[in-house]
Formats: sequence, structure tokens, C-alpha cells
Amino acid sequence: MTKPEPVAIDMGTRLTAHALHVGDRINTMGFEGEALSAVPLAIRVGKTGIAVLFRYGVAVLIGLSAEDERAFLEKLTPRIGGQFARFEEETAIVTLSDEKEDQVQAGGPVQLRDMSPGRLLVIADVLAKSVVLARDERDVAKVFEIIEPFAKELADHGYTKRDRKGVLQLIGNALLVQHRVSGRVAIGEKPDALWDRPDLERLYARLEDEYELKERVDTLNRKLAVVAETANTLADIIDTRRSLRLELIVVVLIALEIVATFYQIVAAKGH
Repeated sequence: MTKPEPVAIDMGTRLTAHALHVGDRINTMGFEGEALSAVPLAIRVGKTGIAVLFRYGVAVLIGLSAEDERAFLEKLTPRIGGQFARFEEETAIVTLSDEKEDQVQAGGPVQLRDMSPGRLLVIADVLAKSVVLARDERDVAKVFEIIEPFAKELADHGYTKRDRKGVLQLIGNALLVQHRVSGRVAIGEKPDALWDRPDLERLYARLEDEYELKERVDTLNRKLAVVAETANTLADIIDTRRSLRLELIVVVLIALEIVATFYQIVAAKGH
């Protein structure tokens, strides 16, 4: 990993860090610009800005004006795979402080001792994870909205009126979200910047607590477990229906065989 170099002082004493979840992935190979870090890719934008790109589809723009952000996103668009129609966003205010330690105030700005790339990369990492979690939380909530009427139908009547295609669609939605959410982003892993700067672990821990990353991951995992159980239940229902149909077909065939045999016996006696 390329070790970050000091940021020019013209970044100022107050910055906006704007995280956008733009798509399923971002191709960072061969990106033009002065690199401050290789993993994640961090490059200078103009004289006062930094863009941090995460391969799992998040761009964190730090110190850019609204116009510069639009121009950078236009440049980034060809590199976005599976671009979303609506971007998930997260914003944090970063200020320069005279305190000896970095401070993270609840609901307030992130106060830093200096505007070094290492500190900004830690902030970018937490914001990137937060926007990915926000989208995943929304996707899981949508699956629950689909599952709830089905569960109520089973609870009220003991069966469902949905046909096999409808049940399979429910299973597909459940498994798709589970697959997309389960391993795309290692939320629990510390950012690469901490390998070179272990002194920033306290800042990361404070930001992790502020954005409740661990708690949100635990909640999401519990919901995903429910989604998986629901998918299994739906699959069992399909199997049960299929077994009942097969049993009914067998019974009908046996009955037809009995009727045919009886007819043959009656016909033989008539002769």
C-alpha cells in the first residue's frame, strides 16, 4: 500500500466528507490522478479535495465543492458497474481542532488534530461502510415487506393461495438479498490505513461507535437469518405441495387401475 503523504495546508480547517454508494463495484485500475493511497485508492482532486474510491461501489469525496463533485462523478461513471438509479449518501463535517486527541462528538463534527491523509482515510472507511449498511438495511426491509403478507396468510389460514411461481419469486428475493449482503463488504475489518498508522485506532474506534457499525451488522445478520429460514420454509411448502400432488396422482392411477380391472372382470363374466 502506498503510504499517504501530508495534505497541503490549503485544505483548510473545515471540510465536508460526502460518501456515495454509486453501484455494485468501481473499477479503480489505471485511474488517473495523484495517488495518496493505493488501497483504498485515494487521489487528489484539484488543489483542495480528495476522492477515496472503494471497489465495492463507494466514493467518498472530501473537500470538494458541489460543482467539483458533479464533475468527478461524471468522470467516474464509466468505471461504475451496476450503477444505482438512486445513490445512498452519508455526510460528515470534519474540522481542525487544537485538542491533543481527535474528537468525535455525537451528532457533531469530527474534530481532528491535523488533516493528514491517514485520518481522512479512516473517516472515509467508516462513511463507506455506513452507506453500504444503509442500502443493505433498506434491501432487507423490502424483503420483509414482501414476506410479511405471506406469513400472515399462513398464520390466519394455515396455507397460502400463492402459486408455485409466486413462492419461488419470494425465495429468489430472499436469497438474492442474503447473497448480496452477506459478504460484499467486511464491515468488521479495520481499514488498511491502520496498518501504517496504529496510532489512529482510537479515532477509528470512536467513529465505529458513533456510526454504530457493529450493532447494525449484528441486527442485519439476525434479519438475514430470518430471511434464510423463511426461504427454507417456502422451499418446504413447495416440496410438500409437490408431494401431495404426486400422492394424488398415484391414488388416481390406482383407482383407474381398479376400475379397469373391475370392468375387465365384469366383461369376462358377461361373456
